[in-house]
Amino acid sequence: MAVAAERVGVARVEQVMGTPIVVDVRDADDPAELDSVYDWFRLVDRTFSTFREDSEISRLDRGELSLGDAHPDVREVLARCEQLRAETNGFFDVRAARADRLDPSGLVKGWSVDRAAAIADGLGWRNYAINAGGDLRLRGGALPEPVWRVGIQHPLDRQRVAAVVVGDALAVATSGEYARGRHVFDPYTRRPPDGVLSVTIAGPDLATADAYATAAFAMGVRGAAWTARLRGYEALTFLADGRSLSTPGFPHGSPEELP
Repeated sequence: MAVAAERVGVARVEQVMGTPIVVDVRDADDPAELDSVYDWFRLVDRTFSTFREDSEISRLDRGELSLGDAHPDVREVLARCEQLRAETNGFFDVRAARADRLDPSGLVKGWSVDRAAAIADGLGWRNYAINAGGDLRLRGGALPEPVWRVGIQHPLDRQRVAAVVVGDALAVATSGEYARGRHVFDPYTRRPPDGVLSVTIAGPDLATADAYATAAFAMGVRGAAWTARLRGYEALTFLADGRSLSTPGFPHGSPEELP
């Protein structure tokens, strides 16, 4: 995440949901104001973690809990997952990644950040960034800067910034093999996609952007053409042959603008 030269506000990073979550607020001055946001993420982890035996998702997967008895948030997330499965022709599928186990993690992270942004808005914050393992919601600017500038890590070189996203009201999600290796699979071949290194999606809703990025990455080289038909969302795709392809409205910035 880009950090302004003249640091203002408060920021915190905590490991929650198996990933570092950074909350950077430029128009707050009390670190305790961040507590309610992290309390929310911890609740999401208790409810949706596939690694916790007592989570509702694990209990649903084992048949110990019926969907009708699940928390409304669980029903909401699974319903949206089903909508996105149809919308992506099955390339986003909560049962495709882990041997037919129920795993909505591909939506939950973005969905939880969207809800955290709603909490932030309710607290009166107007200039903040929430970064959950590289998936972000941006609002306002990195004061004193009027906007946020976020570097996208190069898929083959951790020390290199491949692109910069600029925005003041934006959600950004990236799917690739940066840290977890080959964990996204084509649901039809059950094999990792070939020919693509990463897909970044920018738009108004992080849950949707996250699902679109996962689906487009799973499609392999065909994903770039699919993202060109999305409405309200823009894409940047890095291919294994060295090319980068972006839709016309992708919010590009210059790496030289990063502090």
